[in-house]
Amino acid sequence: MKILKTLLFAVLLTVVPIYGQDASKALKVGDKAPNFTLKNALGKKVKLSALLKKGNVVLTWYRGGWCPYCNRALQSWQEALPELKAQGATFIALTPELPDYSLSNKEKHHLQFEVLTDLNNEVARSYGLVFTLDEATATRYEQGFGLSAYNGNHLNQLPMPATYIIDQKGVIQYAFVNPDHTQRANPEEVIKKLKEMK
Repeated sequence: MKILKTLLFAVLLTVVPIYGQDASKALKVGDKAPNFTLKNALGKKVKLSALLKKGNVVLTWYRGGWCPYCNRALQSWQEALPELKAQGATFIALTPELPDYSLSNKEKHHLQFEVLTDLNNEVARSYGLVFTLDEATATRYEQGFGLSAYNGNHLNQLPMPATYIIDQKGVIQYAFVNPDHTQRANPEEVIKKLKEMK
């Protein structure tokens, strides 16, 4: 019975309508990337502008550790991390999850890159990535795993899956945004673009 319930919940997670999610509003290649300062899982402040002084930055957003697609994507980025570093880039993941949850997810998946809490999706909003769940989906997410506890609010908002490469001038050189949360940027494409930027 427990296995059946778990499978049913997994199916419910995948059935999310994409209306209300407008990727056309998201920042694109050539746009200036908004600077930000966010805290990592241990409460340390991380500033985008400071990272850009060291090299290009790859930013990716994920919905939360409760999302199986996000976890698979994070594992793919972890596997690609040595090559990303070899290209002189810093990789960072942003999530609306509270630090306790992002720390748990980082430890669980042995992630060796920074995971920053984008509280209330403020940074995601500045990049044009935020959408509000429809009422039925919000109810499923709340009853299924308690989205409000993960995010520390009842806004029922999430970021669309997105990955950006930002050059040292703060300009976006690569942008992947998709309202379908099952679709994610391919790390190999990002690495290829980083090589072209050298």
